[in-house]
Formats: sequence, structure tokens, C-alpha cells
Amino acid sequence: MDAPSPARPSYNHGISFGEAVRVWARIAALSFGGPAGQIAVMHRILVEEKRWIGEERFLHALNYCMLLPGPEAQQLAVYIGWLLHRTKGGLVAGTLFVLPGFLAILALSYIYALLGNVPLIQGLFFGLKAAVLAVVLQAVVRIGTKALKNNVMRGLAAAAFISIFLLDIAFPLIVLSAALIGYVGGRMGLRSFQSGGGHAAATGKVVPDRATALGEELPGHAKPNLAWSLKISAVLLLLWLGPILALWLTLGPDDTFTRIATFFSQMAVVTFGGAYAVLAYVAQAAVETYGWLQPGEMLDGLGMAETTPGPLIMVVQFVGFMGGFRAPGALDPLVAATLAAVLTTWVTFVPCFLWIFLGAPFIERLRGNKALSAALTAITAAVVGVILNLAVWFALHALFAEVRGHRLFGGTLDVPVLSTVNLPALILTAAAVVAVFRFKVGVLPVLAACATVGIVYQLTIG
Repeated sequence: MDAPSPARPSYNHGISFGEAVRVWARIAALSFGGPAGQIAVMHRILVEEKRWIGEERFLHALNYCMLLPGPEAQQLAVYIGWLLHRTKGGLVAGTLFVLPGFLAILALSYIYALLGNVPLIQGLFFGLKAAVLAVVLQAVVRIGTKALKNNVMRGLAAAAFISIFLLDIAFPLIVLSAALIGYVGGRMGLRSFQSGGGHAAATGKVVPDRATALGEELPGHAKPNLAWSLKISAVLLLLWLGPILALWLTLGPDDTFTRIATFFSQMAVVTFGGAYAVLAYVAQAAVETYGWLQPGEMLDGLGMAETTPGPLIMVVQFVGFMGGFRAPGALDPLVAATLAAVLTTWVTFVPCFLWIFLGAPFIERLRGNKALSAALTAITAAVVGVILNLAVWFALHALFAEVRGHRLFGGTLDVPVLSTVNLPALILTAAAVVAVFRFKVGVLPVLAACATVGIVYQLTIG
């Protein structure tokens, strides 16, 4: 019998493509709770339940995805989909992971834009802001508990917080510096950089690779193929950068659509460290640089992302939507907003497929590389400081009507005007923090309870 052609690979793991599509659709529908929850769902279904992939390969893929810019949970879906059924598997897995959240946030964005001044809607998002602040603080503690195991990691986190909060150092530079420090520390064999990274602790029982459908060896269809990697990369680069170039040439660099496409394409390249770290970068740029949103509206968008399936980074879709809605040009505002939401989502996620298809065949050969693991460990530590900055920034702008910047050490220190505190928001936020940390209430119940309280308050008192 002739060997299968490399152009039409044979999958000998016994997993049909149709079954894989059904499983990825199920994962997408259950992907609530941020990256930790989404990764745990994938682990439970793919590793423990289906036994399609083993623990070591799952964590290796996760570590690679965490070293990439962009949402690691969605990229992990692309990676595993590629391992199972190569190009079509990765495309289907990654697209299905995003689609439910995109549709849900688009519907909520319409409601927000059209009915945002209705007391019921104002109360809903008033309550969600309080819950989201508590959830972001929980992310700081959860990731910090896992990542800051020694003084070197704590020092990296503190340096990252001071750099971004006080010294106004660019977020990408902070994370890339942490990666370089970790890589060098790993190469030197320093013990401080040898702790596990990322969300590995979110996984459950161990399933050895040899006991799974894929087994221990690299599947034949997934072996490095430079010609295939270059071809698929060229196609994805065209799909990603082509629309941006077309907007520059037809509308000019100052048009809202061009700015949205350019900014979120830059974000797709430089934002490492998970959804919350990305949001710190996006929130400040969208509010302070471009004026697409008000600070409180960024929290509203994050509330949408927290309560819908899919990556938390889908909040950028809401940012693009509001940017298009407020600067529609010659278009109807809702048409412009919809096109801006689609454009934002497109330039955010197309690069995710590029990173996986370009690098995964070669990264599979680097399982167990200590220097890469050390770089991940350092990035995760720095991200704790970045997320803390996000929590402080959100709290300042959500709980106080006025925040003033003061020059200090060459940077800017934001200080709230205490007399402008929003007392009801402060009380509800404190209650959400107590529910999350003292009584260990889950994210969705806290969001639901705060939203209900916010609606009741707005309809009766506000």
C-alpha cells in the first residue's frame, strides 16, 4: 500500500472530524469564566473524558500558547484542533471557540448603544461594574498565588506594577523584558525560575500521553513541513493585513476604521500575558488616547465578556463597536458599529491562527525546554503586577467621578478626589469583594446578584 500523500494527510488516531466539530461546539458553549475556567473545561473534556490528548502534551501546548500574544485559551483550541486534524481542525476549533461570544456581545452591544439611558440598562451595568472589580481582584490573587513562589517572582511583579502604574512604561516592553530575564535565568539553571507557569494548576487528574488517541509520538500529519508553514502563513498574513492596507489606501490613516484596524492589529502582536493583562493596555488606549469609550464603559464591556461564553478579550469587540457607533462617518451608526465590531474581531483573532500554524509544528519538538518554561514563569509573574494595575485603574475610574494625575519620578500618579466618591458603587463593590473572597461565591452568581441589586437600586433610588 502506498504511503499517504503529504498534501492529504492520513489521521490514524481514530477521531472523526465530525465528532471533533461536535466536541469543539460543546466546549465553546461551556467556555465561561475566563481563561482558567476555559482551559479547565478543555482539559476535562479532551484529556479526562475523551482521552484524545495526554497531560504532558496538553501542558506543553498551553505553555507555548502562553508565550504568544493574544488569548491563550483560544490559541490552545487552535493548537489541539491542529494536532487532531491539521489545518481544518485548527480553523474549526478556533472559530467555534470565538463565535458564541461574538454573537452574544454583538447583541448586548446593540442593547447598550440603543437603550443605555434606560434605567433598567443603567442599573444592570452599574451592578456589573462592581462585580467585575471583584473578579479582577480575584484574578490578581489567583494568578499571584500560583506564580509568586519566591522573592525573585515577587520582585518581578512589583517592578511590573511600578513600571506601568507610575512610570508609564509601555506594557509590551514590560512583558518582553520579563521574558528575557526568565529565559536567561532558565539558561543559567537558577532555581527561582523553575516553578511551573500559567494555568497548569487549573487542570485535574493526570492522563499519560501513551493512554490517549494521539499517543506519545508526534502525529505524522503534524510533523514540521516548511513549505506548508510558509504557505499557510502567507495566506493568513494576507487575510490579516490586507484589510488594513485597503482601509489606509481608501479612507486614510485618520479614519476611525483605519485606527481601529491598526490599533487592534498592534495589540495582536504585542499583548502577552492573558486577557486581563491585555485589557490594561486596551482600556487606557481606548479611553485616554482614542476617546472611543469612557472609563466606566470599559467596565461595562468587561461585564459583557464575563457573562458570555468565549475569551474575555472579546471585550475588544465592544470597544470597536462603540468606536464605530460614535464616529460612523457617512454610514448609519449601527451599520458602522457592526462593521467596526467585525473588523476588530477579525484583526484580533486572525493573527492567533497565524502564530499557531507557523510555530506549532516546530514547538512540538521542544517539549520540556527549560528556558522557554522559565520565560513563561517570568512573564506570569510580571502579569500579576500588570493585572493589579488594571484593578487599580478600574477602581479609580469606577468609584470616583474625578481622578487627577500628579507628576512623580518622571511618570504620572493618578490620585482620586475623595469628595467625588460614588458611595453606592463603593458599597456594592465591597459586598462583591466579600462574597468572592470571604464566602467563595462563584463568578457567575456574583455577577447575577450584583446586576440584580444594580437594577433594583436604579429603579427605586437612583
